[in-house]
Amino acid sequence: MDGKKAKQEIVTGGQFTIPGTEVRKMRSRKGDRVYQIFVSSPLEEPPSSGFPVIYLLDGNSVFGTMAEALRVQSRRPEKTGVVPAVIVGIGYPTDQPFSAVRHCDFTLPLPESELPVHPKGAAWPEHGGAEEFLSFIEEELKPEVERDYRIDTGRQTIFGHSLGGLFVLQVLLTRPELFQTYIAGSPSIHWNKRFIQEEAERFAVRLRDAELDVSVLLAAGEIEKSHKSRIPEHAKVLFSVLSELESKGVRAEYREFEGEGHISVLPVLISRALRFALNPGGPHTSFSSV
Repeated sequence: MDGKKAKQEIVTGGQFTIPGTEVRKMRSRKGDRVYQIFVSSPLEEPPSSGFPVIYLLDGNSVFGTMAEALRVQSRRPEKTGVVPAVIVGIGYPTDQPFSAVRHCDFTLPLPESELPVHPKGAAWPEHGGAEEFLSFIEEELKPEVERDYRIDTGRQTIFGHSLGGLFVLQVLLTRPELFQTYIAGSPSIHWNKRFIQEEAERFAVRLRDAELDVSVLLAAGEIEKSHKSRIPEHAKVLFSVLSELESKGVRAEYREFEGEGHISVLPVLISRALRFALNPGGPHTSFSSV
């Protein structure tokens, strides 16, 4: 160099894409709803049984976080306890992290008189479409994913947060055979507390003469204790019911993350969820850090 500083080449206008990911749109037959589906698949060859799969609600807001966390941690399963897996984020055709449509998709019908008070005093968006949403997942989304990717249908996880966590619990208590791992972060049990309480009791009664093979992670942020929705308290009550069913094949865990609130809990919850759902030794095996 002749004493002059080399010019730095600056390239603008490009877009970053997480390796191994794709985005597609699907229109549901029931409800005629358009979904934006985010998929992350491992670059390596699948095992003979296929890859485990995580169905992730609110894909617009958390798909990137989970996909990158999995991409890094699954490089050394023997150290991290996270094996390669397919992630299917279920989102909506918007650039915003959340869509108001989620209120309908994640909730069951509820009389107006039983709805919780909106924190801003406004009217709630349309709600009560959870059955149609579950039908979309089971009858349309899962078959398409299993057609395009090698999936181990014996290792299916569903992950939801807030109202998504409520949806996860609704599925667990009424259709537990649909997934093997259920992860409900900061679940909005207060939205339909009576239903969850009654279904939890029925769930326990049904298991007197039957057995399951499911793992359940309930989690919340420590700061959520101060909120009037009492999310951690309600989650602990449900955990106490589920933990009594271990002999019937229900492995339940409750985690409360120090210093985290309703939204900030998501990254640390996702990291814990990956180890819970994807470690090769079972949901309660401990692994050293990298």
